[in-house]
Amino acid sequence: MATAAPATLTLRVLLFASYADLLGRHELEASLPEGATVADLLNWTRTSNPGGSRLPERPLVAVNQRHARLDTVLKSGDEVALLPPMAGG
Repeated sequence: MATAAPATLTLRVLLFASYADLLGRHELEASLPEGATVADLLNWTRTSNPGGSRLPERPLVAVNQRHARLDTVLKSGDEVALLPPMAGG
């Protein structure tokens, strides 16, 4: 009996400012197993992309333009933004 392949999520990952510089691009497409969290996506970004290992341990993350925690469960089609610290005056 054949086993069904695990479902996967397709995510759009946006990189801004210094994070885009570290990875050499402004956008990534990630495919992760169903049930993946923001923490899983960050791990994928660090291990599967040149320069990703230089991302900080806990960058600011937004999912669909809303702040997200590391344990936020992602859905296929989500847009995830990795945002470096901002300073202003």
